[in-house]
Amino acid sequence: MPSSTDRVGRIGIAALLAVYLALGLLYSVTTPLFEASDELWHYPFIKRLADGDGLPVQTLDQIGPWRQEGSQPPLYYALGALVTRWVDTSDMETLRWLNQHADIGVLTRDRNVNMVIHTERERWPFRGAALAVYLVRWMSVALGAVTVLAAWLTARELVARDSSAGYLWLPLAAAAISALNPMFLFVTGSVNNDALVIALCAVCLWLMVRYVQREPSPWQWALLGVLLGLASLSKASALGMLALAALTGAVVAWKARSWRTLFVAGLCIAVPLALIGGWWYYRNWVLYRDPLGLSAFVAIVGARHPVPSLRQLLGEWQGFVMSYWGLFGGVNVAAPGWVYWSLSLLGGLGLLGVPLYAWRLARAGERDLGRWAQLALVAAWPCVVFVSLVRWTLMTIASQGRLMFSALTALSLLSALGLAALSPRRARWLLPALLCAVLLAAAVMLPFSTIRPAYARPALLTPQDVPDSATDSGATYGDAVRLLAWQVDRTELVPGQDVALTLYWQCLAPMAEDYSVFVHLLVAHDLIIGQRDMYPGQGNYPTSLWSPGDIIADTYVVPVMEAALTPAEAQFEVGLYRLSDGTRLAVVDTEGAPLGDNVRLGRLALPERVVDGIPNPMRQNLGDQVALVGYSLDRTSAAPGEAFHLTLHWEALRDLDTNYSVFTQVLGPNAYIPAQMDGWPLQGAAPTATWRKGQLVIDPYTLVVAADAPPGVYDLQVGMYDAQGRRLSLLGAGGFVRDDRILLGRVRIVALD
Repeated sequence: MPSSTDRVGRIGIAALLAVYLALGLLYSVTTPLFEASDELWHYPFIKRLADGDGLPVQTLDQIGPWRQEGSQPPLYYALGALVTRWVDTSDMETLRWLNQHADIGVLTRDRNVNMVIHTERERWPFRGAALAVYLVRWMSVALGAVTVLAAWLTARELVARDSSAGYLWLPLAAAAISALNPMFLFVTGSVNNDALVIALCAVCLWLMVRYVQREPSPWQWALLGVLLGLASLSKASALGMLALAALTGAVVAWKARSWRTLFVAGLCIAVPLALIGGWWYYRNWVLYRDPLGLSAFVAIVGARHPVPSLRQLLGEWQGFVMSYWGLFGGVNVAAPGWVYWSLSLLGGLGLLGVPLYAWRLARAGERDLGRWAQLALVAAWPCVVFVSLVRWTLMTIASQGRLMFSALTALSLLSALGLAALSPRRARWLLPALLCAVLLAAAVMLPFSTIRPAYARPALLTPQDVPDSATDSGATYGDAVRLLAWQVDRTELVPGQDVALTLYWQCLAPMAEDYSVFVHLLVAHDLIIGQRDMYPGQGNYPTSLWSPGDIIADTYVVPVMEAALTPAEAQFEVGLYRLSDGTRLAVVDTEGAPLGDNVRLGRLALPERVVDGIPNPMRQNLGDQVALVGYSLDRTSAAPGEAFHLTLHWEALRDLDTNYSVFTQVLGPNAYIPAQMDGWPLQGAAPTATWRKGQLVIDPYTLVVAADAPPGVYDLQVGMYDAQGRRLSLLGAGGFVRDDRILLGRVRIVALD
């Protein structure tokens, strides 16, 4: 007969599963179609299988709508196809109406985060491809419930023999930390093969934690082999579990003092594993000469170059942590800051408390090898996943904490153990309960406060809603759109900052095409120092959806180049264009007089900036060797035969022992360079090998424009390279490699009079 503690535990996990399922369904219907992590590419793979077209063969000349996901092991996609094969999904492409300007993987102030345009076709009652997507999402939610149950079972195995009553409620806490993680709810509420591999890895971990305390039968070893085979057919990252299976077999054999036990375990695991998953890896070898198929995946998604340094990987830690707790959409919809710092503080504190738990276990005289093996398995699995993720991140950009979810149940259990160990002795539940409470609050709030608003269409206004403080425009674009008025949030700019421009549009006539809006920030000679392009409505309301009479307020946050030359006066240039060929709509004023293909708005000042005698101060890091800390330029336009006089202000970031050459170039289309001057600093008088940390060098250059240079706008770029011609990388915050040049802005070459 189960004890009262067991009954309470079972009631608790049943209640938690109900809460998880409710939240999972909430996330599944709140997130618009194809706005979840890579769902835009996961679902087409499912549709292909459901249509009976077989597994895709990945080649660069024939990249399907599944893109890199066609290289993934197929079990999740096959299950999704089985669930949806009866649904007519011929309307999929009408649902996958791509936002061509979407800021994927970028956090912006003016949204534009939607990867697709959303219409009434994806609303209730669900039908066609929309129904199929939701069915697969709900399958993922069910798989998430398996993960939550496995988290509870694993924790229960670990603390089953704990003599302290203070830890008896810990299985429920560990399961709740998994179930209430907003990012886990987001992933398992979407079409994503992670839902299956997370569940299978969680069940496998539970079985291994169980087996090291209770010698399993051959059939139980075979069950583990079957589950490992299914996991290997879900995602290649699950292969890391083989190391844990080997450890489990070794511990069981050691306790039994039997080599035969180890042999039986290995055989019973290996045979079903090979039978279930082996064919996929053999297929990859035949097709790509790569059993994991990673080469085909990376060829499509893009290899990382150059290979990041440790400093750069550490610089990606913030984004890694954010995407563990909740970075939604296409890695571009962030939760409020308190979510990250509170969850990171409590979760990190829990991991730091694990050694204290282990120390107390040892101090209590725990000598059972199985018990220590259980703890070792739970601690080792996140380490295995993290090491494999670092290796993967070196191959392609993948610094996302959600990719640690294969070890979610282990991490949640470790956090619960550590927080319990750090809590007061008479209230071991205190800190774990606090973490669960914060998770629950965030999980309930974020669908309404963060996810849904990110994809909302702009509210329709009346003429009376346009504020009196807005400046009238009256310009009409192509007899279809009128710019009623505009507002800007400032009149003075500092390079490197953003400026927000709000435009009030009115639709005059139906439009069959989707016109993009461009907002340029121009200085003298019509040189662009800032630009923002998107569909109207922050990307959510393209012009083909507009109805005559519609009025919307549309805000564009324009980033100003950090290297913008001062002093200067800037103004906005606003227009609409067809993305397919760049054709702009003609503009007329209120009297019908033509204004060309754009409207000029506002006057914004960029005051002269000089700090400690350095003009146009900045800090552009070249390979952690030197930094460009400022520059001056005598002109921004020149005719053939004339010269640009450029002065660079360098600072040595360390004692240098290498001589680097400086390149200064005026660069045009097709790598055409009408003006260039390369050489050691100060025309060889200050070689970089003599520079010492903190040294400032003022370095002038004269760039004479070639006599045959055609008129136009050109980039002005500088940088450094070594004797082998290898350029120093331009590093951003945290060591990100941004480029191999510093773009100082643009200059214009004018025709000779």
